[in-house]
Amino acid sequence: MLRRLTERSNGGEDKRGLILHAAVRVFARKGFHGCRVGDIAEEAGVAHGLLYHYFRSKDEVLECVFNETWADILAAARMVEETDEPARERLSGIAKILLRAWRRDPDLVRVVIREVVRSPELQRRISEIHAAFAAIERIIVRGQEEGEFRSDVDPRLASFVFYGALEEILTGWVLGTLDDGDEQIARAEQTVVEIVCGGLAPDRQAAKL
Repeated sequence: MLRRLTERSNGGEDKRGLILHAAVRVFARKGFHGCRVGDIAEEAGVAHGLLYHYFRSKDEVLECVFNETWADILAAARMVEETDEPARERLSGIAKILLRAWRRDPDLVRVVIREVVRSPELQRRISEIHAAFAAIERIIVRGQEEGEFRSDVDPRLASFVFYGALEEILTGWVLGTLDDGDEQIARAEQTVVEIVCGGLAPDRQAAKL
């Protein structure tokens, strides 16, 4: 996550990346509605005018943070999807991508959860969100076709259950209602995969994991 925000080339792109990183820190600390463009410029150590050279408004900065972060998430998800590993391992890979983002960049996760995912403006981003569901659904469908998962479960609904569980765990960490140490993060990954894949197992006894 954040590859596009961190792997900028040089010159103007470096300044743009600097502003985006500063915006993530300010949004995480003050909230999107509680900060000003000047706060972002000050955090980045640039003049207000330079910020407006790259972004027309605070809203555009947030939109860019979401778009570039989500593009990285989808790219990583597609890499996992295209492997030859069993479906269970691919779902585990998706869980690791999303949940370990909290350890790598908690400020970014705070911004995505508080200001984007829970935003009333989510409808504008619904196609990007659905792309993640679609990748998970394809993994489940392939697992069904290969006999790893039972075929009598709607794969689209299962993808929503899986993704929704991961998002709620991230929300719990953001709100401080769930413990978030390394052991707890590993346990969260295992729990979601065990419950979902157990429920999808052809052997009904395996569903009792």
